[in-house]
Amino acid sequence: MIEIFILSSIQGVTEFLPISSSSHLILISNFINFQMQSLVIDVSLHIGSLIAVVTYFYKDILEFFKNRQLFFKILISSVPVMIVGFFLVKTNLIEKIRSIEIIGWTTLIFGILLYISDKFKLEKNLSLDFNYKVALIIGLFQILSLIPGVSRSGITITAGRFLGFKRFDASKISFLLSVPTLGAVSVYGLSALVTEKNFDVLSLNYLSIFFSFIFSYFTIKFFLKYIRKFSMNLFVFYRLVLGCSLLSITYL
Repeated sequence: MIEIFILSSIQGVTEFLPISSSSHLILISNFINFQMQSLVIDVSLHIGSLIAVVTYFYKDILEFFKNRQLFFKILISSVPVMIVGFFLVKTNLIEKIRSIEIIGWTTLIFGILLYISDKFKLEKNLSLDFNYKVALIIGLFQILSLIPGVSRSGITITAGRFLGFKRFDASKISFLLSVPTLGAVSVYGLSALVTEKNFDVLSLNYLSIFFSFIFSYFTIKFFLKYIRKFSMNLFVFYRLVLGCSLLSITYL
């Protein structure tokens, strides 16, 4: 129960902040020998995050049915990471890029990029400037998030800022892009959850979904309020400290 709560909090908080959920889950599993962590639990955690973002942005998502162009832009932006991600999983290459050393470097380097991108005063917004070209460019950047430590939200916000979007709009684009990505992850492993017949295991999975939903929902709410008033410096500082610490462990 405690392990489920910790994993859910890590997933819920780090999925939507620009600090990389995958790297934190890997680090926790390396330093703490969790017995509960498995593919089915990971899927449940992602389902919780998916439900949270759909709940929070339900009005925007309902707009997909009215604004098909926005729907196709989000879809086009999500296709590259899904294709490359599927290839990495099937070839097992994904396991070769999950080391502490790689996480240290990506946490540090992409933290610096986030800092640079956040220094500009930009005025583009989602409703007027999010065209197919921008969607594809951000989608290609999102491929980098398959490397632990890069952060899906971090790289999409960075790309959005470099392309001229205001901080809030770049973050909103990132959240909307998480819907098909989280959906694909959930569907990929959902069969394992559906076919599970052990009631105790099912209960743990439902708890994972619930706690992940709670942490994810309030993280989204907090983050969007935070960036209306403040820069990304807090997250940049955290990434620099974490990246340098991991590299110190690796090389010293």
